[in-house]
Amino acid sequence: MQLHNLKPAEGATHKGKRIGRGEGSGHGGTATKGNKGQQARTGYQSKKGHEGGQMPIQRRMPKRGFKSLNRVDYKVFNLGQLDFLIEKYGIQEFTPDNLYINGLINRTDVVKILGNGEVKTKMIFKVNAISNKAKEALEAAGGSVEII
Repeated sequence: MQLHNLKPAEGATHKGKRIGRGEGSGHGGTATKGNKGQQARTGYQSKKGHEGGQMPIQRRMPKRGFKSLNRVDYKVFNLGQLDFLIEKYGIQEFTPDNLYINGLINRTDVVKILGNGEVKTKMIFKVNAISNKAKEALEAAGGSVEII
Protein backbone atom coordinates (compact mmCIF):
# COMPACT_ATOMS: atom_id res chain seq x y z
CA MET A 1 0.00 0.00 0.00
CA GLN A 2 1.26 3.45 -0.93
CA LEU A 3 0.02 6.98 -0.45
CA HIS A 4 -1.47 7.21 -3.95
CA ASN A 5 -3.72 4.13 -3.46
CA LEU A 6 -5.21 5.21 -0.06
CA LYS A 7 -8.93 5.92 -0.08
CA PRO A 8 -11.73 5.98 2.54
CA ALA A 9 -13.61 2.81 3.45
CA GLU A 10 -16.66 1.82 1.39
CA GLY A 11 -19.68 3.92 2.43
CA ALA A 12 -17.65 6.28 4.66
CA THR A 13 -18.04 9.30 2.37
CA HIS A 14 -21.18 10.81 0.84
CA LYS A 15 -21.69 13.31 -1.93
CA GLY A 16 -23.12 16.60 -0.70
CA LYS A 17 -26.42 17.99 -2.00
CA ARG A 18 -25.89 20.37 -4.90
CA ILE A 19 -28.89 22.60 -4.47
CA GLY A 20 -30.09 25.11 -7.04
CA ARG A 21 -28.11 23.56 -9.93
CA GLY A 22 -30.99 22.59 -12.22
CA GLU A 23 -33.07 19.50 -12.88
CA GLY A 24 -30.06 17.27 -13.57
CA SER A 25 -28.96 17.52 -9.94
CA GLY A 26 -32.05 15.65 -8.74
CA HIS A 27 -32.96 18.66 -6.61
CA GLY A 28 -34.30 20.92 -9.35
CA GLY A 29 -37.44 23.01 -9.38
CA THR A 30 -37.79 24.11 -5.77
CA ALA A 31 -34.25 23.11 -4.68
CA THR A 32 -35.56 21.07 -1.69
CA LYS A 33 -37.32 24.12 -0.22
CA GLY A 34 -40.93 23.02 -0.78
CA ASN A 35 -43.49 25.23 -2.48
CA LYS A 36 -43.65 29.00 -1.90
CA GLY A 37 -43.81 30.73 1.47
CA GLN A 38 -41.42 32.68 3.64
CA GLN A 39 -38.97 29.82 4.14
CA ALA A 40 -38.54 29.26 0.41
CA ARG A 41 -37.35 32.83 -0.10
CA THR A 42 -33.75 33.94 -0.11
CA GLY A 43 -32.38 35.53 3.07
CA TYR A 44 -34.88 33.77 5.35
CA GLN A 45 -33.91 33.71 9.02
CA SER A 46 -36.18 32.37 11.76
CA LYS A 47 -36.17 34.23 15.03
CA LYS A 48 -35.84 32.32 18.31
CA GLY A 49 -39.29 31.30 19.55
CA HIS A 50 -41.04 32.14 16.24
CA GLU A 51 -43.98 29.83 15.61
CA GLY A 52 -45.10 30.95 12.17
CA GLY A 53 -47.60 33.53 13.35
CA GLN A 54 -49.09 31.39 16.13
CA MET A 55 -48.85 33.05 19.53
CA PRO A 56 -45.44 31.92 20.87
CA ILE A 57 -45.34 29.75 23.98
CA GLN A 58 -43.54 32.37 26.06
CA ARG A 59 -46.51 34.70 25.47
CA ARG A 60 -49.19 32.02 25.96
CA MET A 61 -47.88 31.10 29.41
CA PRO A 62 -48.79 33.38 32.34
CA LYS A 63 -46.12 35.23 34.28
CA ARG A 64 -45.37 33.69 37.67
CA GLY A 65 -43.43 35.05 40.64
CA PHE A 66 -40.16 36.95 40.64
CA LYS A 67 -36.51 36.53 41.63
CA SER A 68 -35.45 38.70 44.53
CA LEU A 69 -32.24 40.62 43.92
CA ASN A 70 -31.53 40.64 47.66
CA ARG A 71 -31.83 36.86 48.22
CA VAL A 72 -29.04 35.34 50.32
CA ASP A 73 -28.35 31.76 49.28
CA TYR A 74 -26.92 30.01 52.34
CA LYS A 75 -24.85 26.82 52.37
CA VAL A 76 -26.77 24.97 55.08
CA PHE A 77 -25.44 22.54 57.69
CA ASN A 78 -27.73 20.77 60.18
CA LEU A 79 -26.71 19.89 63.73
CA GLY A 80 -26.92 16.20 62.83
CA GLN A 81 -24.15 16.62 60.24
CA LEU A 82 -21.69 18.55 62.42
CA ASP A 83 -20.24 15.67 64.47
CA PHE A 84 -19.67 13.60 61.34
CA LEU A 85 -17.97 16.47 59.48
CA ILE A 86 -15.77 17.39 62.46
CA GLU A 87 -14.57 13.77 62.81
CA LYS A 88 -14.10 13.10 59.10
CA TYR A 89 -12.16 16.28 58.29
CA GLY A 90 -10.54 16.86 61.69
CA ILE A 91 -11.85 20.40 62.00
CA GLN A 92 -10.78 22.24 65.20
CA GLU A 93 -12.82 25.38 64.55
CA PHE A 94 -16.01 25.42 62.45
CA THR A 95 -15.36 28.46 60.22
CA PRO A 96 -15.95 29.20 56.52
CA ASP A 97 -12.16 29.15 55.95
CA ASN A 98 -11.82 25.63 57.38
CA LEU A 99 -14.83 24.44 55.40
CA TYR A 100 -13.36 25.90 52.21
CA ILE A 101 -9.97 24.29 52.81
CA ASN A 102 -11.67 20.89 53.21
CA GLY A 103 -13.71 21.38 50.01
CA LEU A 104 -17.12 21.56 51.71
CA ILE A 105 -18.02 25.04 50.42
CA ASN A 106 -16.91 27.50 47.76
CA ARG A 107 -14.92 30.63 48.59
CA THR A 108 -17.98 32.94 48.30
CA ASP A 109 -20.55 30.69 50.07
CA VAL A 110 -22.39 32.00 53.13
CA VAL A 111 -22.75 29.40 55.92
CA LYS A 112 -25.83 28.85 58.09
CA ILE A 113 -26.41 26.22 60.78
CA LEU A 114 -29.92 24.83 61.31
CA GLY A 115 -31.25 22.94 64.32
CA ASN A 116 -32.20 19.56 62.83
CA GLY A 117 -30.50 16.75 64.78
CA GLU A 118 -28.28 16.60 67.85
CA VAL A 119 -24.71 17.65 68.53
CA LYS A 120 -22.27 16.31 71.15
CA THR A 121 -19.07 18.10 70.15
CA LYS A 122 -17.87 21.10 72.13
CA MET A 123 -16.37 23.55 69.64
CA ILE A 124 -16.08 27.17 68.48
CA PHE A 125 -18.44 28.02 65.62
CA LYS A 126 -17.91 31.14 63.50
CA VAL A 127 -20.68 31.27 60.90
CA ASN A 128 -22.66 33.85 58.93
CA ALA A 129 -26.07 32.84 60.32
CA ILE A 130 -27.59 30.36 62.77
CA SER A 131 -31.11 29.45 63.84
CA ASN A 132 -32.18 30.02 67.45
CA LYS A 133 -32.74 26.29 68.07
CA ALA A 134 -29.25 25.45 66.75
CA LYS A 135 -27.64 28.19 68.82
CA GLU A 136 -29.27 26.92 72.03
CA ALA A 137 -28.23 23.32 71.27
CA LEU A 138 -24.60 24.26 70.54
CA GLU A 139 -24.29 26.38 73.69
CA ALA A 140 -25.93 23.59 75.74
CA ALA A 141 -23.26 21.17 74.42
CA GLY A 142 -20.55 23.56 75.69
CA GLY A 143 -19.63 25.21 72.39
CA SER A 144 -19.53 28.91 71.57
CA VAL A 145 -21.18 30.61 68.60
CA GLU A 146 -19.94 33.77 66.90
CA ILE A 147 -21.81 35.45 64.03
CA ILE A 148 -19.42 36.79 61.39
